[in-house]
Amino acid sequence: MRQRDLVNRSRRAVRWLQPGLVVKRWMLTSGIGLLLALLGAAVWADLQPIYWTLESIKWLLARVTQVMPRGITGPLVLVVGGGLVWLGQSRSFGTIQQALAPEKDTVLVDALVAQRRLNRGPNIVAIGGGTGLATLLSGLKRYSGNITAIVTVADDGGSSGVLRREFGVQPPGDIRNCLAALSREEPLLTRLFQYRFKTGSGLEGHSFGNLFLTALTAITGNLESAITASSRVLAVQGQVVPATNADVRLWAELENGERIEGESTIGKATSPIVRLGCTPERPPALPKALEAIANADLIVLGPGSLYTSLLPNLLVPELVTAISRSRSPRLYICNLMTQPGETDGLDVAGHLRAIEAQLATLGVEQRLFDCVLAQEKLDDTALVNNYRLRGAEPVSCDARSLRSQGYEVMLAPLQGARPSATLRHDSRSVALAVMRFYRKHRREG
Repeated sequence: MRQRDLVNRSRRAVRWLQPGLVVKRWMLTSGIGLLLALLGAAVWADLQPIYWTLESIKWLLARVTQVMPRGITGPLVLVVGGGLVWLGQSRSFGTIQQALAPEKDTVLVDALVAQRRLNRGPNIVAIGGGTGLATLLSGLKRYSGNITAIVTVADDGGSSGVLRREFGVQPPGDIRNCLAALSREEPLLTRLFQYRFKTGSGLEGHSFGNLFLTALTAITGNLESAITASSRVLAVQGQVVPATNADVRLWAELENGERIEGESTIGKATSPIVRLGCTPERPPALPKALEAIANADLIVLGPGSLYTSLLPNLLVPELVTAISRSRSPRLYICNLMTQPGETDGLDVAGHLRAIEAQLATLGVEQRLFDCVLAQEKLDDTALVNNYRLRGAEPVSCDARSLRSQGYEVMLAPLQGARPSATLRHDSRSVALAVMRFYRKHRREG
């Protein structure tokens, strides 16, 4: 055990020599500063301290080399000096780590190396809402610290809907999920933020995070400031930005001519959706969102409910214009299964047609998302059959047909390797596929 611990310590010591940690340069700067300060003091004292120091060192070395030969004295002093430097620096960094994170086991050099890697990660803009976006973010934060989540604020059901009606705030639910997904703070704090009250008059059904964001919105004056404050509390890696600061209400026109209103109602449509819209008609985008898109290395739409999580973001004209002007690769991540009442009978091509039809209502004829990431063909398992009994089908992908239409298609096992009770995107699997897509385009670019 001692030998293994010594090897680990040695490896960590060597890792301090890696470039980019921004530690060695400041240590060197401090050393040069100390020497200059001593030199300045010596000059001020008419160089007498330098003379005394050199004479003292000369006398000491002469006495030491009389006792032990030079071949032994030199290496011995070198080893002792190096050991003292190592001991002093390791104890210093250990003390710093204890002060910053006393209960974390992460070694400071490992944390610095990981942070350097994340800081050098690509600028990723992920657009969407619901659990799909949060799943993607929790995977992407392993690869980059430069993530911007642009989140829909059209939710009017559940806890978010109640808070929206009673307090006049924008729905905080999807934003809460994204903040928790990007959090680097202790798991207990994240669990607290996601905790949902199961009992209590007036509290039942509400999550602590929704109440927290609502209270902060009242204190700070707007949701954007509340998100910024919450991000500091949760040590969020990146930023979460609402798609708009307007009080957006969704409506949809159905194939049977009916018009329905409200995000929660649209998800239960009894006829195929022909057109989606919102009130106010052209909600403004936040400057942070536009800036993030302009600086993006990769723009991702999805995964998530097509008409209630993804397309509402594309009802903000300024966001659509910013995306169309971006030269970065743009990727659409399709769902694994159709959603009863919302995307019945749609394959991947059908999802893409719905996106392009929605953009056409804004006068946008170009394809904003000509690259698509979809699930490999799912086998007929008991879980898939269980979904079929509830009206959902695997979203099929005719990759050859899509490629012939000019789309770039990437198929991957997005549901993960571990068996689960639900068919959902696995955060690690989908993030890995997204990063492979990005690296491929970076090499080709």
